[in-house]
Amino acid sequence: MIIDLERFVVDERPHWERLEKMLSEMERDPERRHPLRDVLEFHELYQRCSADLAKISTFSGELDLHRYLEGIVARAYGEIHAGTQQQRKLHVGRWFTQTFPSTFRRRIAPFWLSVAVTIAGCIFGAAAMKFDSEAKRTIMPFQALNESPTERVRKEEAAQNDRLAGRKSPFAAMLMTHNTQVTFFTMALGITWGIGTIIVLFYNGVILGAVGFDYIHAGQAPFLFGWLLPHGAVEIPAILVGGQAGLLLASAMIGWRSRETRRMRLRRILPDLITLIFGAAFMLVWAGIVEAFLSQYHAPVIPYGVKIGFGIAELAALSLFFARAGRNA
Repeated sequence: MIIDLERFVVDERPHWERLEKMLSEMERDPERRHPLRDVLEFHELYQRCSADLAKISTFSGELDLHRYLEGIVARAYGEIHAGTQQQRKLHVGRWFTQTFPSTFRRRIAPFWLSVAVTIAGCIFGAAAMKFDSEAKRTIMPFQALNESPTERVRKEEAAQNDRLAGRKSPFAAMLMTHNTQVTFFTMALGITWGIGTIIVLFYNGVILGAVGFDYIHAGQAPFLFGWLLPHGAVEIPAILVGGQAGLLLASAMIGWRSRETRRMRLRRILPDLITLIFGAAFMLVWAGIVEAFLSQYHAPVIPYGVKIGFGIAELAALSLFFARAGRNA
């Protein structure tokens, strides 16, 4: 092979240096996940440098250049094949603090739609309670919610025994399981082109609005917020994230103005669906613990101001988490 060595080196050196820089970054942070465009560029540079090494091999007098290229190609080969032979470690903490919130922000549009549907349900539930005296019996899902809010508050505040004594952990586990099932179901109903997801979100909003109106109208707002805020500040957003995942699935099913096939659209959103739904499940674990160990205890055992303050602090921390976490990564 006859080549102009000086011109060859001038033309190809920027590619060698770029590959060397990428190798240094990979070796400095082996666990970093690289974007697809960087992976493709790395593979292209590796192939190019390998071809250049083969060309340089015909020049017996260029030993330094040969060793330089040989070293780069060997390092690149090691990076490629080490990645295929070693199982990548799952860093749960990094996934939850970086991947989950960044995915949430990238797919924020279906979340706001999830919020809007739930708020519409809240308005409907409150209006039904205000204008239809028989609505309470139909809407309320539990017998305890059908009694007078004032009577229930009186019973709760006068209780002498801890009804969850010795059963807090099983109760928390039951709450986690039930709420996670509801959230997964809300996401899975996205397969119905979003109709099922919207119905579940709207129904949850109806119950929330009806309960809120019932207790506030009866003058029991401190009890209501002290009861719901500690766990609801995390539980309700988690269910909304489940709705976000369901609506994201629905958008892939419908495929507005997309030229991709449905299979391609579903494959593209699958990692984000998994991230959102398991992120919501993690949130529900915390909500279940708080509901079992804090929310069920009312004044005078735990003052309502303490519980409400705790819930507001949770909501502020969660908002900051979704807004800022993972941005540097």
